[in-house]
Amino acid sequence: MTTLHIALLLTFGVVFWLVGTAYYAHVGPAVLESTNRRYWINFIAVPTAAAVISIAILVRLDIPTAHWASGALLIAIPGLFGEALVLTNFGSFMPKLQAASGGRYAAFLFMAYGVVLSIAEVVTLKSR
Repeated sequence: MTTLHIALLLTFGVVFWLVGTAYYAHVGPAVLESTNRRYWINFIAVPTAAAVISIAILVRLDIPTAHWASGALLIAIPGLFGEALVLTNFGSFMPKLQAASGGRYAAFLFMAYGVVLSIAEVVTLKSR
């Protein structure tokens, strides 16, 4: 993986986190505080979409499968740090959401990052 790849993956991770955080700050109540059905549909759809987008980026950048775990981690790191900041200041970053929704939001995040990183790790291990 080149230095340019590393910079691009980190940049994508920052953009992905910023867009996702802004989206949930805006529409979070409709997802996290409405019906269980809507929450669970999003709980499945968002990690799936995150995985598809992340894999598409790895493929588009022609990252060898042996480096997918590292690539996915580079995408995830900005969001992991950023979400730690959001979750510790939940009311400031997510003013439309009730404080009790922080746990649902965190579960959502853990699922999305877990799916992306797990798929990338399995692909990397199978490529060796």
